[in-house]
Amino acid sequence: MPHSHQSNVKNRILAALPASEYAMVAKGLTHVELHLGETLHRAGDRIDQIYFPDTGFISVLTVLSDGSPLEIGLIGAEGVAGVSVILGATASYSETMCQTGGGAFRMPVAAFKDAVAQAPHMRDLLLRYVHVFGVQVAQTAACNAHHELGQRLARWLLAAHDRSGRAELSLTQDLIAVMLGVRRSTVSIAASTLQKAGVIRYQHGRITVVDRVGLENAACECYEAVASEYRRLFGEHPEDEVEAVQAAD
Repeated sequence: MPHSHQSNVKNRILAALPASEYAMVAKGLTHVELHLGETLHRAGDRIDQIYFPDTGFISVLTVLSDGSPLEIGLIGAEGVAGVSVILGATASYSETMCQTGGGAFRMPVAAFKDAVAQAPHMRDLLLRYVHVFGVQVAQTAACNAHHELGQRLARWLLAAHDRSGRAELSLTQDLIAVMLGVRRSTVSIAASTLQKAGVIRYQHGRITVVDRVGLENAACECYEAVASEYRRLFGEHPEDEVEAVQAAD
């Protein structure tokens, strides 16, 4: 498939490249459709392809010795799946799974490394993103250890809302329970509390963000800690686009 014109690209790293760098990088890109539940990288497997999400979002999971997955981060149009190869990794430490359907630009690792070597602006953006993703992982660990489930659920929904760009999310309580490493029954209680507060509406496997500001107030400081670091390095954060789109509707 011919590569997209840069003005149509939603992935923030690709969209931010100087035109000359994008033209060079685009030669190695292939647009692919991502499907709900699709695994892009498995823990321990060699990383052969890099993905720049354009729409939808991806969960990054660590898989414990008993096979239980636990989410450690989310990747949307602000980032890249498989980016650890620029730090020398050859195999994936974690598993990346599509939480929604969507699209992405796929690139073979060899082409990606060549592009990074020849595109200094791209390399700078990628290294900044690696740092921000590390902040997200560290903050998620702190959040899971110290904050109550209602706050954690609000933080997770905000992160998912940012990356989906949609008020309505197709998310079952079973899936959220796996992502947060808790029992389904406790997710049900936390979701009911947020629904009674009027910040979300949950029905038939769909969660709708009704009151974005209220959801931010219900979350712990971990959401803003990651968002502010993103703004510090990139000048904006995905929720800025979410709010702009909603204001225009």
